[in-house]
Amino acid sequence: MTLSIAGIAVAPKIMAPMEKQNEAEVTIEAGITNDARGRKRLRQISVLFKDDWEDACQAIGKTLDWSDRRANLLISGGRSPQQTGGVIRIGEVELLIVEETAPCEVMDATSHGLRQALMPDWRGGVCCQVKHGGNIKIGDKVTIE
Repeated sequence: MTLSIAGIAVAPKIMAPMEKQNEAEVTIEAGITNDARGRKRLRQISVLFKDDWEDACQAIGKTLDWSDRRANLLISGGRSPQQTGGVIRIGEVELLIVEETAPCEVMDATSHGLRQALMPDWRGGVCCQVKHGGNIKIGDKVTIE
């Protein structure tokens, strides 16, 4: 399976609408530049996997935009690795998987039942800590080790 970046988004302030972009700078200090959550050391970048998102949307019978999940990266071509300790590599960027992204009440405010639909099989994605920064863009190849 070939994994790649299908989407990049940031929230300039906590709970602000997600802003999609085609490329981004990733740093150890700030996560994705201009994202309000990037300074949280263990939850700098959230990663959602397209197949998992589509399964959650199917479970609630709605088609929602991936940015409604409020994740920073959308990865196509596979599913969440469902374990911590792995490394997501995007070019020179290295993201350490530190935890499952736990779906919160904001998901039910987005669409009734979405929070529950994201709970099985780590469908809500993973939270990562930046181990090595660099630049990323939509279409970049992704590997998980």
